[in-house]
Amino acid sequence: MDETVAEYIRRTVLKIPRDEIKMMLQKWGFLSEAQLQTLNFRQIKDNISHDVVQLCEENSADIKQAAALDIIYNHIHQNKRMWSVYQMKKSGEELEYFDITDFKKKFKGRLRSALKNVTITFKEYEDNAIWIRVAWGTPYKKPNQYKPSYVVYHSQTPYAFISASVLKSNLPLLCQALVVASNYHDIREMELRSHSLNSLKDIVFKRYSQNFQTYSPKPLQGRNVEPEYADIRIVQENRSEKERIHRLNQEVFGSGPQPKLEFAQYKLETMFKSDPKMDVLDKKEPFRCLVKFSSPHLLESLKSLALAGMADAPLSPLLTCIPHKARNYFKIRDKKGLFRESFVSP
Repeated sequence: MDETVAEYIRRTVLKIPRDEIKMMLQKWGFLSEAQLQTLNFRQIKDNISHDVVQLCEENSADIKQAAALDIIYNHIHQNKRMWSVYQMKKSGEELEYFDITDFKKKFKGRLRSALKNVTITFKEYEDNAIWIRVAWGTPYKKPNQYKPSYVVYHSQTPYAFISASVLKSNLPLLCQALVVASNYHDIREMELRSHSLNSLKDIVFKRYSQNFQTYSPKPLQGRNVEPEYADIRIVQENRSEKERIHRLNQEVFGSGPQPKLEFAQYKLETMFKSDPKMDVLDKKEPFRCLVKFSSPHLLESLKSLALAGMADAPLSPLLTCIPHKARNYFKIRDKKGLFRESFVSP
């Protein structure tokens, strides 16, 4: 077994939590049950990693087997990576039969036609998700296994979730291979990013149900209150206002937990309207505004604004519609009119 493969397997084992090592090795399936029985999982992790490497040497492990173990680790600990959503588009609405063998062949062929030194590993999961691991090299260097890119593609959907390596220059190659292999014609980043892959899936696959505002906030009515009842009325009004905000929040965001979204980018474009006699603008150009939202938990942060007294309830639809707008990226992008909203790439 190559020394670089042995070292990579050892480092992969070292980053696995101790109580999960046996389980991941079993999922890996490269070592036999008899070999696993010889391992002492109670010793220090460094010793465990060396013992695993020794067993892998007996089985003549190569980089593909090592990459498969890394995929298993990242599938279980997917929140350790930052994920971005990409949406693809066909020229028509026709549905095609998905052939996983053809998909893999086209993906590999497209990448390797542009870059010879690249390691590509696939693993299929039961939810129709195909995990793709790509380790990048250069024309003169072998692939760097410690800085791979990950793609999670759900067959028969236009969505892919990409966790890119620091080599961002390779991202266009990755997107091209994905488009060719899945028989699409275009791909765009939706500018939704999060460490929570499942939350991003909830948004784009519409597994997250969010209500939308169809009302306007009602101001509190002023009343003449007798002095002796003033304190009681203030307490009652405060309680009523909190109940109102809580009710409106539930109507807008729902009662369940929000998907964990960490980044969203929003573009607003509108025309300036004024009296023609004033002739304020010589050119009829629209005003453009680009707003970036960033938070450890963006949707929960928006939900808490009114409860914290930092915003009026209900929140503006420009804030509460973020998941809905993201799901309809292409439809919004193609919409014509004086007023447009869309999620865009920088």
